[in-house]
Amino acid sequence: MASSDEEDGAVEALQRLLSRMLRETGGYGGGIYVLPPESQVLSAVVLAGVPSSLAMPWARVGVSASGPLAQAVREDRLIWVGAEGELARRYPRLGLALPYSFALAAAPVTSTGRTWGGVLVLWPGSQSMEIDPARRKAVERTCGHIAAALRRAEENGHPVLPASEPRLTPVPRGRRVTQSQAFAAVDYAERLPEGCCALDLDGRVTFVNAKGAKLVGSDMVALTGARPWELLPWLDDPVFEDRYRSAVMSRRPTSFTARRPDGLWLSLELYPDARGISVRISPSRLGGGEITAQPSAEAATGAPAVAADPPVLEQTGTPEARTAPRADVLYRMAHLAAALTEALSVPDVIKLVVDQIAPSFGAHAVALLATHAGRLRLRGHSGYGPQEAEHLGGVPLVPDNPGGRVVVTGEPAFFASRRELEQAFPNAIGDDGHHAWAFLPLVAAGRPIGCCVMAYDRPRPFAHDERAMLTAFGGLVAQALDRAHLYDTKSGLARSLQTSLLPQTLPSLTRLQATARYLPATRGMDIGGDFYDLIRLDDTTAAAVIGDVQGHSVPAAALMGQVRTAVRAQALAGASPSDVLAGANRLLTDLNPGLFASCLYVQIDLARGHACLATAGHPPPLLRGPDGTARTVAVPPGLLLGIEPVSDYRSSEVTLPPGSVLALFTDGLVERPGTDIGFAIDELARSLAAGARDLEVLADQLIQGALPSGDRTDDTALLLLRSMP
Repeated sequence: MASSDEEDGAVEALQRLLSRMLRETGGYGGGIYVLPPESQVLSAVVLAGVPSSLAMPWARVGVSASGPLAQAVREDRLIWVGAEGELARRYPRLGLALPYSFALAAAPVTSTGRTWGGVLVLWPGSQSMEIDPARRKAVERTCGHIAAALRRAEENGHPVLPASEPRLTPVPRGRRVTQSQAFAAVDYAERLPEGCCALDLDGRVTFVNAKGAKLVGSDMVALTGARPWELLPWLDDPVFEDRYRSAVMSRRPTSFTARRPDGLWLSLELYPDARGISVRISPSRLGGGEITAQPSAEAATGAPAVAADPPVLEQTGTPEARTAPRADVLYRMAHLAAALTEALSVPDVIKLVVDQIAPSFGAHAVALLATHAGRLRLRGHSGYGPQEAEHLGGVPLVPDNPGGRVVVTGEPAFFASRRELEQAFPNAIGDDGHHAWAFLPLVAAGRPIGCCVMAYDRPRPFAHDERAMLTAFGGLVAQALDRAHLYDTKSGLARSLQTSLLPQTLPSLTRLQATARYLPATRGMDIGGDFYDLIRLDDTTAAAVIGDVQGHSVPAAALMGQVRTAVRAQALAGASPSDVLAGANRLLTDLNPGLFASCLYVQIDLARGHACLATAGHPPPLLRGPDGTARTVAVPPGLLLGIEPVSDYRSSEVTLPPGSVLALFTDGLVERPGTDIGFAIDELARSLAAGARDLEVLADQLIQGALPSGDRTDDTALLLLRSMP
């Protein structure tokens, strides 16, 4: 955190605003995130009510990430996730990592046209489908105060910037406790016939009575300040930690049963509130069983909520032989795997790793390097200056440097301090301000493809669990990069094929101005079947065609090329629009590819200023007159190409006065999930009427109405024709 009094004062003001928002909304926790200028990562500066072990992986959130906070900032609106299961349904990646019952609201922090960051508020358990108006008002009001505080700090020359770790805001006590009351509470706990202890939000023991220490086989001094699952080998199982995480996030009582090494079964009941968790420990009559993953019963009331069949934790094997993974490791790895599966292209993977995933490990800087021509080449980085990043790349794949060694050997290398690194590689890295490093090999299908470097701004011991998780992370990144490389190669070949099948340029005609736009289908689509063409028939006649072959595959693209060629050949032979479509239909039925196609053919007489049109199941064109009004051109319907060997296609005529614009398009421009296509075409007509006079600008305006890249599942083609005087 910034050391100046002014910056500390600004952060303290944010802490007060966060505390007040939680009081006004009834939330148990939340955070304030800032978005520095030119940054695409939201960074938490203050957090409250959430343990650091749970909060740190989400302390940095990419604006393009899949999650409520990123969505709230992107769309500049409050996002509410209240109903049970809604988090997993709307944000499956986040729901996989935090499978607990809690509600949340995310809202952007904006003022004067600038986005300063965002806020996150958490509530226990399931809430209503809609946020309460009073809560909404309180969140939005606080967002305004936060924006004002951030703006003042920047104007005073001390902007609030991300720190290595967010500042945790303590939750105030509900009432004051005197020393005599504290002693009385301890005496009360000691007189109980059962064991009890208290955990803070980070899972550390803050109090344990003598009976509780005896039941778990330890002493009060050793337990105080420790996490039970880290101190006691027989509790070293994800079940215990998962129950603790569930209690913290849902704020509902929960329980589980565990067996001591001597065979005694204990029942542990957890009762959470805003400051920590009270644990009741008592002998259980349960007589055996293996570890089960079933959730415990969680009551919404304050009454004890002990499951009829709570999760059972049974120690197997010796403590020394047992290396069970931590619950947070399991959930974080599931989250990482889900995140990486969403990135298809190599740039997507690099951006995800560098900007979002790697910082969740606490790394101050990260670099992704790929093998090329016997050297490591820098593919992406964050937190490094230009010179430091350049120094990382270009090193040879030899064992005398850390990056080269991990690639050659396939073994990760961890350096807890600068001294350790310099002892192993004296001249490896200059003084870049970092004090610990993790070099992770990227190996896919047994083949080394690169190295991921994580640097930390302070010495770091790299515990066994962290080393295992970082190594697994490197494996996931390698697989994602390998898969993305294959996708990019395949996609590039498909795009090249499709580009070669579409006209590279449109012919120049004296009385006709033309322009076209094409958007390919996005993620998961190999290639599209949309096509368009403009054919010069003679000095005063031209033909325009647009169509859409069913499917997104190489066969669809190949068929598209055949249809386009057939239409062009018949048009140049002088066939009428009806005959052109009839001939293309015969071609498709003879080929019998199992695919259908829609097509709109327009023959334009430039001398007379009119056009003759025929359609085979294609959306009708739009016409904007010289007066600026736009309408749909009525064309007699015709059957899709490739269904019946013999089909009749009727034609119609429309006048094209000088200055009029004819718009031909495929359904990718107007189709919207849950929206009637007729309504969407009417909307496009209004956009055409209100659009620019310049044809190139108009095409750009209309194509912007297509679905965003991430939501597009169909290609889009647009052909604009303007008759000239």
